Amino acid sequence: MTFETIAFEVENNVAKLTLNRPDSLNSFTQKMHEEVRSVLTQVRDDASIRCLLITGAGRGFCAGQDLNDRSVKSDQAAPDLGESVEKNYNPLIRTIFDLEKPVICAVNGVAAGAGASIALACDIVIAARSASFIQAFCKIGLVPDSGGTWSLPRALGLPRAKALALLGDKLSAEQAAQWGMIWQCVDDDKLQEEALKLAAHLATQPTKGLARIKKLLNESMSNPLHVQLEAEKAAMRELGRSNDYREGVAAFIEKRAPKFQGN
Repeated sequence: MTFETIAFEVENNVAKLTLNRPDSLNSFTQKMHEEVRSVLTQVRDDASIRCLLITGAGRGFCAGQDLNDRSVKSDQAAPDLGESVEKNYNPLIRTIFDLEKPVICAVNGVAAGAGASIALACDIVIAARSASFIQAFCKIGLVPDSGGTWSLPRALGLPRAKALALLGDKLSAEQAAQWGMIWQCVDDDKLQEEALKLAAHLATQPTKGLARIKKLLNESMSNPLHVQLEAEKAAMRELGRSNDYREGVAAFIEKRAPKFQGN
């Protein structure tokens, strides 16, 4: 399939989605939303795909919304930004969160606005040393969307989240890693290599088990302890009947590397 705004490939059970509008720092247009939605549906429904890697082309990961699609002249009616969030950004974030496969984000340059929020919605974030994260919404009188007001305080704590959102200051990848907002900061020329290596590893692991880990951790911040304990029990009951659990135990006893099938 040919795309206008993204690149997409699948190899060795790993899907790689590249935002591909480098001249606009991979900012989102309606067309990009449609194409991203299409491939995420494919990733969700294709059992052979066991890990998703998201990155950007060129010198930026994603600058958020393409404001050329949202400019407002004084004599024009204001656009309904809530509708754009409802139809495009919210479904995108929900799909990443709910995807029953690990999602890696390789941030190769600036991640601003919704671009930063999309990165933080992923399960593991690796960033190039030259990359940065900017909560740019306050610069144009808006609020962090795409789950930004949810993910930032959980990743950084409320004081740092407030400062970043209210000031719109640039946060370097190195500082983001030191603060625990992302998993790892690597040299620019090693980013894709390290991200693909991690994706290749995850694609060989017990996919259903990873999916339940992801779901439990995503829910843990809002669940009381007794609810979380019950959810863990249900997951253990389900996974104890899986083929991957059977294989994992057999491999341990036989002192060999397991061969997980993702089910």
